[in-house]
Formats: sequence, structure tokens, C-alpha cells
Amino acid sequence: MNRQDKLDHLKRLTDETAILRRSLMEYGNQLLDIADLMAGVIGSGHKIMFAGNGGHAAMSSHFATELIVRLTAERNRPSLPAIALSADSGIITAAANDYGYDEVFARQVEGLGQKGDLLVVMSTSGNSANLVKGVRMARQRGVLTCGLLGGRGGKLRGIVDRSILIPNDSPQRIQEEHLFLVHILVEMIESDLFA
Repeated sequence: MNRQDKLDHLKRLTDETAILRRSLMEYGNQLLDIADLMAGVIGSGHKIMFAGNGGHAAMSSHFATELIVRLTAERNRPSLPAIALSADSGIITAAANDYGYDEVFARQVEGLGQKGDLLVVMSTSGNSANLVKGVRMARQRGVLTCGLLGGRGGKLRGIVDRSILIPNDSPQRIQEEHLFLVHILVEMIESDLFA
């Protein structure tokens, strides 16, 4: 690929991202509902749990970090209750070894989830068996559920309480937009709780 082809490819990627960002406004009400849900869960003394695989595992940790620490230095506020279920390698490997990888999130939701908590699952396909089982366990425990999903949402779309979809089939575009949403959601949560 010559330099001009590379520049053309870069422009296509940039245009695609711009189109996705503009399309998010179509989901503005859903995004506000999810932010209200998250702020309400925290405001009522409950916690948010995050789960995802691969890049979304890292994003789960990032989301929890932004809530526990803070998003920006401009708003110095108390720590908020959040936990990334993908962050503890001891729990994940023990659960995978003893029960199978499909159970790694369900096992943690069973032990940590309480009625009124929220489980946020992040997935490009919406079909990861461990996330599906985690959501099913959440429902048994009275834990609310939310999905940041991609494409058509897969199996998760039909079983979470609320979801927002990135209407694209490219895992990298979906993850980029999910990170954008993470930052927007944290800003909204902070504004709701610490206006």
C-alpha cells in the first residue's frame, strides 16, 4: 500500500468514526436512561459491577477506575462503588479451572451481587457465554443489568434490562465508541451526583 492509499484508508476510518459519533445522538434518550440508572444505583447505596472479555475486560477496569478514582481533576469528589469482575486473575482462573470459563462472571455475581446493584456487560457480539450466564445470575439475584453492545446486540440484547448498541460490525469501531460512551456516562453520573 503506497502513502496515498494509506492516507485514503485513514480518511475512510476517520469518516466512519465521525458517522458513528453522529449516530449516537439517535440513542440520546437511551444513553440518558442508562446514566440515570447508574447514578440511581450509586445514589441508593448500591454498587456497579462491570464485565467484558478481551479489550472489554480492560474497559471494565477502566470504567470502574473512573468511578472509584475520578474522571478529571476539575471535580474532586468521593469515591463511587464499582468493581471490574474481569480484574482479579485469581478468581477468574480458579472459576475457569473449577467450573469452566463460561462461569467466571456468574460465580462472581453470585458472591458479590445484591438486590439493587447493577451489572454492566460490554461486548462487540453480545453472544459471549460467560456474559450471558453472568446476566442470568444477576437476574436471579435481583441485580439490574445493562449492556454496551455492538452490531445487533446478540443474545445479550434480549436479556439485559437496558442496552445501547453501536450499529457497526467492526470490533475496533465498537470498542472505540464504547470507550467514548464510558467517559460520557461517568461525566453524567458525576454531574447527577455532585452537581
